[in-house]
Amino acid sequence: MTDVGGDANRLGAFLKDRRLRLDATALGLGGRRRTPGLRREEVAQRAHISTTWYTWLEQGRGGAPSARVLDSLATALMMTEAEREHLFLVGLGHPPKARHPSREGISGRLQRLLDALPLMPATIATATWDIIGWNRAARLALADYEAMAPEARNILRRIFLDPATRGAQLDWEPVARFLVATFRAETARTGENARAAELVAELSAASPDFARLWSENDVTLTGDGAKTIRHAAAGELSFEFSSFAIDGRPDLRLLVYVPADAATQDRMRHLCGTQ
Repeated sequence: MTDVGGDANRLGAFLKDRRLRLDATALGLGGRRRTPGLRREEVAQRAHISTTWYTWLEQGRGGAPSARVLDSLATALMMTEAEREHLFLVGLGHPPKARHPSREGISGRLQRLLDALPLMPATIATATWDIIGWNRAARLALADYEAMAPEARNILRRIFLDPATRGAQLDWEPVARFLVATFRAETARTGENARAAELVAELSAASPDFARLWSENDVTLTGDGAKTIRHAAAGELSFEFSSFAIDGRPDLRLLVYVPADAATQDRMRHLCGTQ
């Protein structure tokens, strides 16, 4: 890729670079060519915009394009997800809204990562707090997600609508407040508006506590923190948790719970059968 670090027209330089990299013949665009790649009018046609507007974008004229135009250009220029994100960053100053390939399951690579943490409960959650991945330690210490229907794995539903989950929290109010604030922030960041609206309507009707916390409009990042739960068999389990982004899946995050003290570590060993 062309180095455009100091170029004021970073968008134009990036578009031109991607345009010249495409193989016109492979795309069925024949004819003798003196230069590699596609012509400007061919990119414009593939993106369903005018040749004049596309030329202005390469030349740094005409102001910032819309997100729709950038999406069309990313498709026309056959960009990867990383290239598409860079296009939005140089064109609009922020990344595009996340795309959500699937809510069902996770890759084998991610599952192997989870399974490599035998004494640390680890889960993978969506922006709306649906748990779609977990390891054995999480199933034994947090909840038996494997035995639940997919809709029952939503942490917001469990915290606000399931008495057993609520009772397992040593201090329910801060946990609930944190979940609602991250839910608001993450769904806005990833563009999960339709899914969020459904959950908000459902939980507001079923839980006065959720309706109260939602009305406060708090936002926060998942980040890291501490969590203590009452486990039916193991007693109190205290963890420090950290949240990690998953490359290529901005709609997902990995949460790892590390035993916060020697007692919890011993109880996890016993619970997981490693003692």
